Amino acid sequence: MDDRKRNSNETPLSEVIEKLLRAYRLDGKMKELDILAAWPEMMGLAVSNRTKNITIKNKILYLTMDSSVMRDELLHGKQIIIHRINEKAGCELIKDVWFG
Repeated sequence: MDDRKRNSNETPLSEVIEKLLRAYRLDGKMKELDILAAWPEMMGLAVSNRTKNITIKNKILYLTMDSSVMRDELLHGKQIIIHRINEKAGCELIKDVWFG
């Protein structure tokens, strides 16, 4: 059994990774990727299955839907989408939603 104890000046790996992401300004990109991966969980399978393309650029969520009816429904609820995404991200990740 290893009897070594953690030195007080050692930093947890998760903290080191977080600092690196911030230093290279990748923390926002990682949050974007997390949100894109969580899209089915946040919006449900019906919306997820109709979403053909989803990207985030300059705090705008771009969605391409294969259903005009679904697109119209989401257009009316875009403030809910913005709220869900920002809540999940823990910050203001997006400000608007555009449909294509």
